[in-house]
Amino acid sequence: MAPVATAPGGGDTTGATIELDNLTKRYPGNPSPAVENVTMEVRAGETIILVGPSGCGKSTTLRMINRLIEPTSGRITINGEDVTHIDPVKLRRQVGYAIQSSGLFPHMTVAQNIAQVPRMIGWSKKRIASRVEEMLDLVGLDAGEFHGRYPRQLSGGQQQRVGVARALAADPPVLLMDEPFGAVDPITRDHLQDELIRLQHELHKTIVFVTHDFDEAIKLGDRIAVLRERSHIAQFDTPEAILTNPADDFVSGFVGAGAALKRLNLTRVRDVEVRTYPTVGVDDPLQDIFDQLRSGRTNEILMLDKRRRPYKWLRRGDLMRAKGSLARAGTLVHDTVTRDATLRDALEAVLTDNAGRVAVTGRRGEYTGVVDMETLMNSVQELLEADRLEALEHQHELAEQRQHQRELAQEGASREAGA
Repeated sequence: MAPVATAPGGGDTTGATIELDNLTKRYPGNPSPAVENVTMEVRAGETIILVGPSGCGKSTTLRMINRLIEPTSGRITINGEDVTHIDPVKLRRQVGYAIQSSGLFPHMTVAQNIAQVPRMIGWSKKRIASRVEEMLDLVGLDAGEFHGRYPRQLSGGQQQRVGVARALAADPPVLLMDEPFGAVDPITRDHLQDELIRLQHELHKTIVFVTHDFDEAIKLGDRIAVLRERSHIAQFDTPEAILTNPADDFVSGFVGAGAALKRLNLTRVRDVEVRTYPTVGVDDPLQDIFDQLRSGRTNEILMLDKRRRPYKWLRRGDLMRAKGSLARAGTLVHDTVTRDATLRDALEAVLTDNAGRVAVTGRRGEYTGVVDMETLMNSVQELLEADRLEALEHQHELAEQRQHQRELAQEGASREAGA
């Protein structure tokens, strides 16, 4: 393919432009095409979401980009080069691909799975070994711990992280993702979405992502293509534009009720106040912990584990039950959010917490602060107020348009009467 952009500072390869021009797929024996005349331009470094009902052709459209499905007609260009005229195997080695349930080879270790494409395109063993460690670190997995494991020894979320690492290992400019998080539980899915957002902030790849979940589309996409059957584009716009001005009833149906609350998926935890909170370490002397709780400065402290990850919430009342040991005292931290999590993620976590707060963590799970109910409710109120003002402005514009139409009609009637 043509040369692609590099990251700021001359780092790894970043994204490439993708153009689909009248892309069509017909299957023998079927009178209607599965995909019909799709035309779309994706900018370099952009995350585009294809969302639509089951059977609308979104996965077929995605798979034609790397020619896992051969198009019947039309053109696909990546950075200006028509990829329908190059070897499909070579193309697939230059386009990352991540699917649901990770698609890892079960007989290969984590390292071997990640190394597969770099090895096939002729990288040296030293370069591959270095890249494997780099990719594991990038997706938040410890190389020493996971290098030699097999997929069956990983959780669903860990498998998906390895799947993303494998897709990015050869540093492709384009990453195609076909419902990659659809087979994991909701909490793991939220964390994987946050991880993808963080990775994209660092890597600036061009990502085309298929999902049937509109909330996921809002959270991840720079732009969203809402597709009807045969991948006809009903609306292709930013999440904000689709939420506030859906093109028609079909798009409105996809947005669903509660558009204002869905906008919580557009704001990140990093955009609101993350408060500092008193902390202690799991290895701190017991007396120091008792003294801090008794000091009166706070009613609660957060205990961190040896890796500075949130471990337990400790309150003053726990001292009475401690009896010289905190082993059974306090409340374990069951949920955290990252700075890339949406306000909706944070609100869900806070609502399920008895004290109305959630710990915020960094890329390796380390503690960075706390977001509480007051902060989130203030943000929700601001969004609702913004929506109210926007609705009033829209009503005012419509009233002005109607008044202008009436004035034109009156002028027309006056001219006719004068004639």
